[in-house]
Amino acid sequence: MSSQFNNMLLYCVPRVLQVGAQFQVRTRIDVAGMKVRELTDAEFPHSFLVSGKQRTLELQARSREEMISWMQACQAAIDQVEKRSETFKAAVQGPQGDIQEPKPQAEELGLRAPQWVRDKMVTMCMRCQEPFNALTRRRHHCRACGYVVCAKCSDYRAELKYDGNRPNRVCLACFTFLTGNVLPDSKEDKRRGVLEKESLAGPDQSLLCSFLQLLGDKWSRIGPRGWCVIPRDDPLVLYIYAAPQDMKAHTSIPLLGYQVIAAPQGDPRVFQLQQSGQTYTFKAESKELQGRWVRAVKRAASGWTPEEPEEEDMSD
Repeated sequence: MSSQFNNMLLYCVPRVLQVGAQFQVRTRIDVAGMKVRELTDAEFPHSFLVSGKQRTLELQARSREEMISWMQACQAAIDQVEKRSETFKAAVQGPQGDIQEPKPQAEELGLRAPQWVRDKMVTMCMRCQEPFNALTRRRHHCRACGYVVCAKCSDYRAELKYDGNRPNRVCLACFTFLTGNVLPDSKEDKRRGVLEKESLAGPDQSLLCSFLQLLGDKWSRIGPRGWCVIPRDDPLVLYIYAAPQDMKAHTSIPLLGYQVIAAPQGDPRVFQLQQSGQTYTFKAESKELQGRWVRAVKRAASGWTPEEPEEEDMSD
């Protein structure tokens, strides 16, 4: 439950023991400096992001109408606080009010609580790309950038302004930026391999991306489904990740020359890639999504790139 007042947003949760008030305050966010925007996440519809100086929250409404209502209420409070602030500054500064000192960007690292990457969206450290496991390599969050990182990659402390300049756990990249201290290169700072390409979860960076079921024994190490991406900057290769936010792909398939077989098992959601005895079998969530993948892979297999004019229909 979220309660919004003129100058503060309260994030509340139900009390376990119903004594006195029904809810207890979990987080307070000042409206001054707060921002709100809609999230486009198919897995969590009607979600929006509230980003404040103290904390950033991902909230999910019960309907789109409720989400819009909350976003409008938050934005109205933000506008009201900004208007009061401008009126106060004009009264104090007088005729010099139009002269303003330069301000740092609101999104500057350490000034605002970051949006945390969800644990289940990654299977490996977003810095060193080593896989997580429950015993020897657990998940941690960098308090500056919000990345999910391992203990080794987050074994640094830096003062963060949004948390009252208290030292917080941060990753090496944020530690270097925030403190100016440069550590010597470690053995992990090696050249990126062919699989070390960051997953592209959004349509702006990819020609096509979605979860696909991975059928057959060759996928036993990655699991029953993978996050599949054809990047815009590498349009002839299919990258398969264990999770959408992973920094390294589990498998990459150069698509040039592959034959695409649609519905080989009579299932309109299944398609195969075949070349020189190699066969990869995938299953989409719908017939429409399968058709999009078949067309995209056919284009890549023929050597088409985004700079070339796209044919109207690449399907059989």
